[in-house]
Amino acid sequence: MGNFQFDWQAAINSIPYLLEGIPYTLLISGVGLIFGFVLGIIFGLLSINPVRLLRWPAIAYIEVFRGTPVLVQVLFIFYGLPQVLGGPINALTAGIAAIALNAGAYISEIVRGGVQSIDRGQREAGLSLGLSRLDTFRYVIWPQALRRMIPPLGNQAIVSIKDTSLFSVIGVGELVRQGQIYIATTFNALEVYLMVALLYLVITLTLSAILRGLERSGLVGQ
Repeated sequence: MGNFQFDWQAAINSIPYLLEGIPYTLLISGVGLIFGFVLGIIFGLLSINPVRLLRWPAIAYIEVFRGTPVLVQVLFIFYGLPQVLGGPINALTAGIAAIALNAGAYISEIVRGGVQSIDRGQREAGLSLGLSRLDTFRYVIWPQALRRMIPPLGNQAIVSIKDTSLFSVIGVGELVRQGQIYIATTFNALEVYLMVALLYLVITLTLSAILRGLERSGLVGQ
């Protein structure tokens, strides 16, 4: 233990191999977040719908997927659902579905909070101008709510990117999986996992910088 020396060359040599996993990491998180945003809008708005028949199923979806680990969700989709469907599910598809369903639940709460944060007077002003309830929502409430939602949506994107690291358990060739395969042939676990962590850090810091730039420009927020 005392004779251990960090092998910088091994760490550097692993980078080209690890970079092959980044497209999968970005694909799963990106596509998953797109579907998750759609689910978030639908279930977020349903969760504040006065009709119980619509509201309670939305709340149930949100609570189930916020209350269970994304790792369990992807294992259920990849190993459990094929027993019901009678056929296998592609690992990449399972990963995208898990991100979409999990992120969708959190985004639903972001949407709900964003819409409810708009002062009631804005709704009344729209109606007083002769707009219908739908048009008031589309042209008055939603644009303001969306601006307020962007920072927490950015945070959710970062969380979802990091969640893809769990999908190595089903064989998706993302960053962690690429690292595991490389370690199996070189046995340089410390060096390789350090580079994996640094690559995740580069991705998330880049996204954070973009979000901070949007906030400073005044395009998002209050």
